[in-house]
Amino acid sequence: MLDPKSLESRRDEIAESCRKRRVEADVDDALARYRALNALKTELNEASQKRNAHQKSGKQKMEPEEREAHVAAGRVMKEAVAELEARVKTSQAEFDEVVRELPNFLHPSVPEGGEEDFVTLRTVGEPRKFDFTPRDHLEIAKDLDLVDFESASKVAGQKFYYLKNEAVLLEMAMQHFAVDALIEAGFTAVSTPDLARPEIVAGMGFNPRGEETQIYNIPDHDLCLVATAEITLGGMYADTVFEEADLPIRLGGISHCFRTEAGAAGRESKGLYRVHQFTKTEMFVFCVPEQSEAIHDEILAIEERIFQALELPYRVINVASGDLGAPAYRKYDIEAWMPGRGEGGDWGEVTSASNCTDYQARRLKIRVKRKDGKGTEMVHTLNGTAISNSRCLVPLLENHQQADGSVTIPKALRPYVGRDVIGPR
Repeated sequence: MLDPKSLESRRDEIAESCRKRRVEADVDDALARYRALNALKTELNEASQKRNAHQKSGKQKMEPEEREAHVAAGRVMKEAVAELEARVKTSQAEFDEVVRELPNFLHPSVPEGGEEDFVTLRTVGEPRKFDFTPRDHLEIAKDLDLVDFESASKVAGQKFYYLKNEAVLLEMAMQHFAVDALIEAGFTAVSTPDLARPEIVAGMGFNPRGEETQIYNIPDHDLCLVATAEITLGGMYADTVFEEADLPIRLGGISHCFRTEAGAAGRESKGLYRVHQFTKTEMFVFCVPEQSEAIHDEILAIEERIFQALELPYRVINVASGDLGAPAYRKYDIEAWMPGRGEGGDWGEVTSASNCTDYQARRLKIRVKRKDGKGTEMVHTLNGTAISNSRCLVPLLENHQQADGSVTIPKALRPYVGRDVIGPR
């Protein structure tokens, strides 16, 4: 959530962020509500002060008639204050609902446009030139008996799957490898709940309700299945005041992730690339505001080290404004080369890294007390994917496939898997 005071001081920036993100929001209505709310609060404060002064004056000696009139006036003032309190409460709730719909500010480097208007920052590695016709991950998985979609669809429906044989070992290897990499980088490993309360989900900037939601709700339990450990890691410190010396806090969270994938369709979404359930290792950082830009680069660097170790060609993109979620001030994606995608291969997203500044912290009331002792301020939060297991299997299988139908295992994962190659059967 934006700082309500910024509606006055940065109105044009907020309106420009909405325009560039293609978000329909009435900034002037939010500003008018903010001013009306402040006027009501001022009126309430004045009425309360007047009532307090009236109550103090009642301690003086009075004649019976004068006392009766004083008490009657006090009742009128009490009712007036109560009415104003009710109006402030209603006005505050209505304003909060409106301001929560406004997205974060945009970093100056964010390119304007939609999904295809990203800017490529760098490409690392060259797409492999095959001396045979490469297969996509679905064909490879079928021939090596690694994934069973048909049985999973009978049990849970479309976009669910069973991993089998060496795919299970690969998934565990990727998770262990990612966690080791994060621990080495100074992160604390955390295994998180797979459920969260709707207010935590909403506080992190995800929509837990409505037709467009990607979140599964658990009926009659006031709980949601999390779409990412970002939700549970951020919620871990809701209503917390950190000491400045304790920041930054770096967490590496492991969780199952559940997404409805409403509206997801097409060839790019087939197989393991876009599914309803997967396991992910997520980075999350709480820091003071002046640290967040550098930590954003640090998170991206960790992601790049992981994908270089997996021997996968990739590119880093600066995501365009219209493709950013509301909390993100700026977001980098890593897209791996997927030889089986489309005709001749294409890039596909495998990680993201976002700086959300104080947007999530303000909603969840996560603050820092400065060492100079002068009050508190909101922390900044950042998140990034270390490895999303099912999605990472796509480029792993496709880039490391061999002509005989086997798949070689990257050197970095071999100690975890216990073998160098899968198959052929």
